[in-house]
Amino acid sequence: MSEVKKIATRDSYGAALVELAKDHPDVVVLDADLAAATKTGVFKKAYPDRHFDCGIAESNMMATAAGMAAMGLVPFASSFAMFAAGRAFEQVRNSIGYPHLNVKIGATHGGISVGEDGASHQCCEDFALMRSIPGMTVLCPSDDVEARAAVKAAYAHQGPVYLRFGRLAVPVFHDEANFKFEIGKGEQLTEGNDVAIIATGLEVGEALTAAEQLKNEGIQARVINLCTIKPLDEEIVIKAAKECGAVVTCEEHSILGGLGEAVAAVLGEQCPTKMRRVGVKDVFGHSGPAWDLLEQFGLRSDAIVAAVKELV
Repeated sequence: MSEVKKIATRDSYGAALVELAKDHPDVVVLDADLAAATKTGVFKKAYPDRHFDCGIAESNMMATAAGMAAMGLVPFASSFAMFAAGRAFEQVRNSIGYPHLNVKIGATHGGISVGEDGASHQCCEDFALMRSIPGMTVLCPSDDVEARAAVKAAYAHQGPVYLRFGRLAVPVFHDEANFKFEIGKGEQLTEGNDVAIIATGLEVGEALTAAEQLKNEGIQARVINLCTIKPLDEEIVIKAAKECGAVVTCEEHSILGGLGEAVAAVLGEQCPTKMRRVGVKDVFGHSGPAWDLLEQFGLRSDAIVAAVKELV
């Protein structure tokens, strides 16, 4: 059996920007002294006149991106999630969100899987921050194919978009030839009516592994990929809840304010359902190898299986 290809979605981000720029001269890329890490360096090499290094000044970068958008350009402002969503929150809110400008924020290195960079860089609060900004679209793709499609969809979307990418290489499970991406639409990956596992980003791959483990134990899990965290695909969530009777959400983010709470709010108002949230509990991370940290913080497939068994 051939080995599954693994690619970090931050690499997908850089590659997609280069592809976009070929046909869209209004695409410009800003970075905050992290082009090698965010992978926008490949764009800088291909289009040096359209890449702007703003230095270690993320707040200024967001304000600059806002100005470029006001001029008719489509800027992709890039940095680590901790800095793009955290350090520059005020500028994102007031300079981009409030005037509803056409800025795309490429936030790499999201979640615990930043690994050895430690708690100061492991942003598990960005979904909560970005969801709270009126009119902000929030995307977290699960693999290379979806990440590149999400970047192109973000360009086509009119208004601010927050895209979260990962540092860690993750399995590519989408078939590019047959994959269609639409902002605001979820994707059912497996059949099952015993439980619905709703995941985003890196956790989608873990959810698929968990579903295989559960299948061997006679539990049929429906895995749903929600790349779009805002606006949430309420239809697919409610349908899964009604047909499965139990829901487990999975995210590489705090269980506070992210995908789990978004799903819980929909179900609480429209379809009360038994559910569990798999994610980072109310704690900070710490330095360590990425996969070991994901295991320690309860983000691997075995934790998803355990959460399902509590319900089913």
